[in-house]
Amino acid sequence: MKAVILAAGESSRIWPLNSRHKSLIKIMGKPLIWYTLDGLRKSKIKEIIIVQSPKRDIENELKNYRFKSLRIRYLIQKKPKGTGNALWCVRNYLKDNFLLLYGDVVNSQELVKEVVEKIKKTKAKAVLIGQKTENPQLFGMMKLKGNGILGIIEKPKKGREPSNIKVVGVYLLTPDFFNIYQKVKKHKYDFEEALSLYMIKNETKVALFKKLEKDTPAFLKYPWHLFLIRKYLFDNFLKSKISKSVKISKRVIIQGKVFIGKNSKIFEGAVIKGPCYIGENCIIGNNSLIREYVNLEDNVMIGANAEVTRSIFQKGATTHSGYFGDSIVERNTKIGAGTITSNVRLDRGEIKSEVKGEKINTGLKSLGTVIGKNSYIGTRVNIMPGKFIGSNCVVGSNSVVFENIKDNTTFYTKFQGIKKRKNEKSWS
Repeated sequence: MKAVILAAGESSRIWPLNSRHKSLIKIMGKPLIWYTLDGLRKSKIKEIIIVQSPKRDIENELKNYRFKSLRIRYLIQKKPKGTGNALWCVRNYLKDNFLLLYGDVVNSQELVKEVVEKIKKTKAKAVLIGQKTENPQLFGMMKLKGNGILGIIEKPKKGREPSNIKVVGVYLLTPDFFNIYQKVKKHKYDFEEALSLYMIKNETKVALFKKLEKDTPAFLKYPWHLFLIRKYLFDNFLKSKISKSVKISKRVIIQGKVFIGKNSKIFEGAVIKGPCYIGENCIIGNNSLIREYVNLEDNVMIGANAEVTRSIFQKGATTHSGYFGDSIVERNTKIGAGTITSNVRLDRGEIKSEVKGEKINTGLKSLGTVIGKNSYIGTRVNIMPGKFIGSNCVVGSNSVVFENIKDNTTFYTKFQGIKKRKNEKSWS
């Protein structure tokens, strides 16, 4: 069996983390697609076709890694025309049943096992992984009859859900799918339409993934899903190790499962409470507290007197004193002293975030900020819960961020409370 991995989309729903394909975001020193591929390798799959964008960013990143026993072919989707078009690029390379999944399915080994067991029990040629959800309005939902699938309803309105089982994004299909896809009108959800028609002609079974939604990683649809992916990877793969070249000052406290990479420095009074991952060439300043599922990639600096909890910092991100809770900071972003990411509402209610102009219920009561790459955050900035800052932004000192800030924006709050923005060309 061959596996097809789709990794060519614009990843627009995970803005501001979409300066590259979402499967290239790193946790514990490796991109998410590495875990997807490793799971397929452990599942004894030998051939993999990866569909990527013309940037070839997936191919260029994966050159840094070796996958024994895997043969990987790269194909290009010229324009981001959706899942169906990306899969269409592969049609000439598939003669038998094939597995289809996305590049950020980090628990691929578990899900392939469910597919294989369903095949053994039912002799099915077509299988979809399903999972119970409490948020059907956010997903493609299965219309079921017994353990057979009759169709998929994309993001059904409340009260019109065909079931409480969502499509997880792992499919076992036959090449017959392409004959059907070729005939449907091309649009945003043409893959789902073709899949529903395919299931009418081909008996398709659901393999129900029994783990609860809150306990297993979703594919990365929205930025905050990265926290669940990180937790899964930490719980299953993080190992305690402190490299010999790490310099640890006196009066440093390290508790729990903690990994610290080569040439990192931990200064006096720092406290690290695992599980935590700290990459190579990192600096943890005096009297800083790093606790509970913190992921710091290479060359991250956490300055003196900072507290970082349940947060993810990508390569080269730096900060001085301040509080960073349940937040994600992209590559090479610099944050000034005294900055606070407020991560809980005053009423302790569920936090909503804006995605592509739409307010989305995150399902979280603790969510800080997400900041894109190459941004500069001034001193004593306060960012409200669930508010995002784009790439290449500048946020002035003493500002309060009450709403999302778009890419390439200069933003500051005047002392009188009047907000001003500056884009690349004009004031407004």
